Amino acid sequence: MLDRHSLFWKLAILLVGFCLLMIGLSYTWGRHMETQNAFLDEPARQVLRGYASEAERAWRSGGREGLDRWVAAMHEREHGWVGVLDTSLQPLNSAILGPEIMQRLTRLRGVDWPMSRRSIDQPWLRLPFPGAPEQGMLIIELPQRLNPGHYRVLWQVVTNGLIPGLFTLLLCVGLYRMLIVPLNQLREQANAWRADQLSARLDSRTIARHDELGELARAFDQMAERLQGTVNLQQQLLRDLSHEMRTPLSRLRVACDGETDLERLRERLGREVDCMQQLVEGTLQLAWQDAERAPMNLEPIQVQALWELLVEDARYESGWSPERLRCELPGHCWVQGNLNYLAQALENLLRNAIRHSPESGLVRLGGQREGGYWRLWLEDEGGGVAEEDLERIFAPFSRLDGSRPGDGGFGLGLSIARSAVQRQAGTLWAENGKRGLRLCMRLPMHVPASSRVNPLPQVPHLPQTL
Repeated sequence: MLDRHSLFWKLAILLVGFCLLMIGLSYTWGRHMETQNAFLDEPARQVLRGYASEAERAWRSGGREGLDRWVAAMHEREHGWVGVLDTSLQPLNSAILGPEIMQRLTRLRGVDWPMSRRSIDQPWLRLPFPGAPEQGMLIIELPQRLNPGHYRVLWQVVTNGLIPGLFTLLLCVGLYRMLIVPLNQLREQANAWRADQLSARLDSRTIARHDELGELARAFDQMAERLQGTVNLQQQLLRDLSHEMRTPLSRLRVACDGETDLERLRERLGREVDCMQQLVEGTLQLAWQDAERAPMNLEPIQVQALWELLVEDARYESGWSPERLRCELPGHCWVQGNLNYLAQALENLLRNAIRHSPESGLVRLGGQREGGYWRLWLEDEGGGVAEEDLERIFAPFSRLDGSRPGDGGFGLGLSIARSAVQRQAGTLWAENGKRGLRLCMRLPMHVPASSRVNPLPQVPHLPQTL
């Protein structure tokens, strides 16, 4: 459906306005120029008025004979009928007026009147004597050289060619600015990406447009930000991975050079290889989660049942008693998510809480409804972290305790957990609780059907947290 900001309406308004403008211009300006070209220009009027003055002088000075001489001289100067008449249309000279001439005398025109172009013959003009208009007037057939509209062809070229061409050029400029300029910017940004300039962005005016090109520009910018973020993350992961790999490799070299007990060397090699394998697997998993954007299958999950499965594995690995891993969630806590990703995120949070809890410490899982979401939190009693480090702990390879790589984890668990939660349309953040760190999740709520029997499918075995 077309909305009111669609490019279709802009183009329609522009083209309709252009057509109406051209029609109006052709009608009004064309009629104006046609009317202007129908009148005698001022030099022609002055020539004709001068003839009337000469006729008056000839009549006053020579009477009928003088007028005859002047009319004879006028026939040599101008090709056409010339006569001097009184107000009753009777000749003042010796000329004889025939019926055809008398008929023409009924269609006389003034010098200021428009000259009709519909007539085949030249118009006849009436010019009263300048000094005594009541005594006589000059009647003359308009000479061809004085016809109006000498520049008629020029004005037709201007009216029907130059001005429409100019407005068409302005229309092309408008269409170019509306359509081609944003497309050129998109092409330049694509070329910048091809040149590995991922920080290139479109002009803010193009992004602020409300039509289809503005939507395309915003999609391009979002794609650029996404691509730049993915590349930066992968580059950072490669740098961090190469840095983290140096420590186990250095220990392997030292062990190979100095260890003489083969059994201890074998044990050391196995431990370091496992360490590097976990590091590589965790890094690749984080990179894959960031790059994978395929639609995720979401399903209803009962968080309490999922917690019980995860706690069973955590107790076996850590030796904690069931009383130290408490779930304070109600049984009706259902969320809409992906089972594997949510189990992985919650397991990472649980292992992180166990690792940083003191002896005889407790880990609690709680939550409450917030509109159409469940806000879940996992809180330990490890003392928390500084406020400025609450966001830093989610960065890959971040270890606030300064532990050696592999001994206290590699700093990837919380990064993987946040990525997994975000892929389920959720959010994950950290805050300091009363006794320790509180990790909070916000996930969409799901209300299960009353006939649901098996609330939770089997949870697959998940890798250990890094």
